[in-house]
Amino acid sequence: MTDPIELLIQGRAHELGPGFAVRRVLPSVKRRMVGPFIFLDHFGPMTVAPGGDGMSVRPHPHIGLATVTYLFEGGIFHRDSLGYAQAIRPGDVNWMTAGSGIAHSERTEDEMKRTGFRMHGVQTWVALPHAHEETAPAFQHVAAADLPTWKEGGSSMRLIVGTYGGRTAPTTHFSPIFYVAAEMPAVASITVSPEHAERGVYVSHGSVMVGDRQLGVGDLAVLAAGQPINVLAGADGAKLMLLGGAPMDGPRHIWWNFVSSSQERIEKAKADWREGRFAKVPGDPEFIPLPDR
Repeated sequence: MTDPIELLIQGRAHELGPGFAVRRVLPSVKRRMVGPFIFLDHFGPMTVAPGGDGMSVRPHPHIGLATVTYLFEGGIFHRDSLGYAQAIRPGDVNWMTAGSGIAHSERTEDEMKRTGFRMHGVQTWVALPHAHEETAPAFQHVAAADLPTWKEGGSSMRLIVGTYGGRTAPTTHFSPIFYVAAEMPAVASITVSPEHAERGVYVSHGSVMVGDRQLGVGDLAVLAAGQPINVLAGADGAKLMLLGGAPMDGPRHIWWNFVSSSQERIEKAKADWREGRFAKVPGDPEFIPLPDR
């Protein structure tokens, strides 16, 4: 039988801030993108005691991409240079189109820090196609109740972005894409639809079997194209992110928070941030300086 897994990528530890560790999965030396997804960070699950710091990502810039934040537990407060100030809760989607340039911050709300909280979620970046790399920046919040949900066997499925299985999410997108959160009870089974050219299965909780291989937390399986593929949850169940879409229309450069098909455009973005030419984030005067390298 053909191996349903084309490539296996394992996330690596990365420090997002003091006491806030994440697994960085994409980009990887093995594979830069799966469909338009060029970046994947998985944080938690973690318990932050009352008075703890939580997430404190100061204002920083982006170009040429869209950020997609999805939470299983906890909350994040988003502010950006367009003036949006939006809390995100489990099951909701924050989609921020950076396009020609935007700055934003992501922080834990004061009340959550006061009481203590649990945090678990995934942040991805979606590269924009050539025609939209310099599109005007924008922000969209989609509440959990407005996203397509369904049951597959005993598993709960939610379409975050794009199209999948005849369903379409209201979330903005610029190229063929799908992004599905799957919560599977013990030994439940789902089938990943073959409709998209590039597909990945990321394990954020528990374990699953794909073919004869067991995947655990931090594993991203890039699936072989063109066939429906069965995923079987382990004894503790699983939480998965199914993601992918059409191959990107050419390679992308990535440096810090900038993504572009043009290295020269990234150099301009670096100079613009260094010289303070990005718009400021109202209500959040701090910023992350341009890294030395």
